[in-house]
Amino acid sequence: MPHTRNRNPSPIPEVTWDTGLKEMNETWKGAIACLGVAVFFVMTIGIIYWQVVDQPNKNWILKGSFSGLIWERRTQTLVIQTLTEDKTFAEIDVENVGNTDIEVPFVRNMCWLNKTEFCYTWDSVAEVKISLESEEDSDTECYSVTWTPIHCHVDLKDCFSMVNISWYGGASVRAPNWPINNANISMQPFTVSDFRDNPSGFGSVLERYFLGSSGVSVLVAPNIPLHVGMESQQQFCLQTPPSMERMPLQYTVCVGHNIKVVHQESMRQLSTIRRELPNMDVLRLPFWKLLANVDSGAKLERELRTFSNRLKRHHLGEGIISLDEHSTTLLTNMDHSYLNGKKRTSKRQTRDLPFVKLLNISITLSPYLSVDTQQFQTSIQEGIEDYWLSLPSGPQGQLVPLLTRWKGKYSVKLNITNPEATTWFLDKVDSLHSHLGMEYVILEGGEGNPFEEQALRPPLELVGDEYIRLLADLAERIGDNAIVTSGTRSSHKPLFIRMSALQSDWSYSGLKGIIPSLLHHSLLGYNFFIPDAVGGSLSPELVGDDELFIRWLGIAAFLPVISFQTPPWVFEKEWVLNLTRFYIAKHHDFVVPLILKYADEWQETGNPIYRPLWWLSPNDPITFSIDDEFLIGDEVLVAPVTEKGSLHRDIYLPESDFQWLDTNNAQVFDGGTFLENYSVGLGDVPVFVQWRP
Repeated sequence: MPHTRNRNPSPIPEVTWDTGLKEMNETWKGAIACLGVAVFFVMTIGIIYWQVVDQPNKNWILKGSFSGLIWERRTQTLVIQTLTEDKTFAEIDVENVGNTDIEVPFVRNMCWLNKTEFCYTWDSVAEVKISLESEEDSDTECYSVTWTPIHCHVDLKDCFSMVNISWYGGASVRAPNWPINNANISMQPFTVSDFRDNPSGFGSVLERYFLGSSGVSVLVAPNIPLHVGMESQQQFCLQTPPSMERMPLQYTVCVGHNIKVVHQESMRQLSTIRRELPNMDVLRLPFWKLLANVDSGAKLERELRTFSNRLKRHHLGEGIISLDEHSTTLLTNMDHSYLNGKKRTSKRQTRDLPFVKLLNISITLSPYLSVDTQQFQTSIQEGIEDYWLSLPSGPQGQLVPLLTRWKGKYSVKLNITNPEATTWFLDKVDSLHSHLGMEYVILEGGEGNPFEEQALRPPLELVGDEYIRLLADLAERIGDNAIVTSGTRSSHKPLFIRMSALQSDWSYSGLKGIIPSLLHHSLLGYNFFIPDAVGGSLSPELVGDDELFIRWLGIAAFLPVISFQTPPWVFEKEWVLNLTRFYIAKHHDFVVPLILKYADEWQETGNPIYRPLWWLSPNDPITFSIDDEFLIGDEVLVAPVTEKGSLHRDIYLPESDFQWLDTNNAQVFDGGTFLENYSVGLGDVPVFVQWRP
């Protein structure tokens, strides 16, 4: 404790000191004045040196059991490191502090005595509150960050470094990469968009969740408007949109001992609702997309008959013939005869007279309705324009439906917040089922917000991606035969999701993008998906490259569903047909049982069915960037060829404690090794299973 010192009287009388000073000549006075200036100058230099040079660059502002949060004042960066500073989990470039040329000490914790919270305020800019959440004996620690602007017109923006960290998650993109470090996307609303309208935007599966190879995850609050941008190999940024309101920026950063541990903890936070399995019968039959350029239901039935006969003639077994929205409309508008007075004891007996009722089909519906249809005219005449997204107009506030474009036509979009409108839509589905007896309903068109497209402020219940979430609720009400084409905050629902269409080429927009896309879907919890058609379906043209078709087929055989747009008989080569039959059988006999097994694990734990290689080797940097191999559960590794003209490829086998058996030649290899220049014939796919002697 500080102690007081006895004060001794001065040996020099005061009067003598004063007298001596008065007697000093001008030379001495000048010398003393100069000495005072020099002392002041030295003190000033010392203070500046202490503030600029000698003051530590790093300030620990929060400490957990194994990690801590540091403020680096020179770079104005938040850094999460281990307490021993031997590992960096994340670096966050804080762009909310105003002038980045002025160093901010960032050491005054306004939460004072609370050791698990840090608070600070930048004058006239923003205030931040960071809370440390840690449980005893937990493998993870989480930092909840909330930025709040002091006034309007403040754009809050935090950027996460990609240097030395591989990042995953976020949203689908046109040319998917695994990891996402190579993506280059301008700052834009973080919402699902249609690639046909916005090819440089975010695609069909999106969650506010990013995962880093250093053992870090970022979860952004779901109820705030958010913009996201990505600068290739540099950083990705979270930003609040321009607004007259004081929009906060809220996110949680969790760190763990490795990437697998932190992902499992993040899934527990994301999936607070019980996960439900969809109708697993979808796995069992391939989907065959019918390309029918016809203008009547009668002609469509003839096309269906011809296509069905070809499937039988080429011994391709049963399948689901998939109809697009145009074909569905043609069948809907047909006059049907109804069976009356008969007891219907099975699904097939409920099918009506047209030939289509004897087939397994899927139909396609959307929440859009063209304004040139009789249905729309009738809705206006009957005064039920509130069935469509509308705005009040005129002095009496009469509703006027919002016009938008859907597949080249001016259309209106179902007001999914109106219970009467959704009941009308469900009645329409029931009527179609009684007419057509379809196996599955594909519900597309959730993407896009007509309000935001026209720079109009949407109602609160339809801000951002709320329409997609509500459409998933509607699909769930249709039943277990519903398939959606976009998803956000709905991975727990019992629905299959159809992947975006890909180009018919070898690029990341085509064949190379299949595996990154499936890993992305699974990482975000969307394990039950229907991949794009073999060979790609972005173009309505049939695939002409048999090598592309076969290599694509080899990958698709190990996915949940095999889907076709180009039928194999167009190549007029018997070996192509033989391989198609082989892989359809392989999918049914080998892959489906695996998916059913790991579906139960997903429902219980949230662990993905399709897994990246780092799932088995979370501390092995080699596995972080492998984008052309994947695991099914922990026991099967698939390594297809994705390079045109190649009959060899390098294969990495993870987990040094494992041994792997090549199912094609019965060779056994140790895990943790490369197989260089491994031979792979055109009709082959290297598949390894965990070997237990």
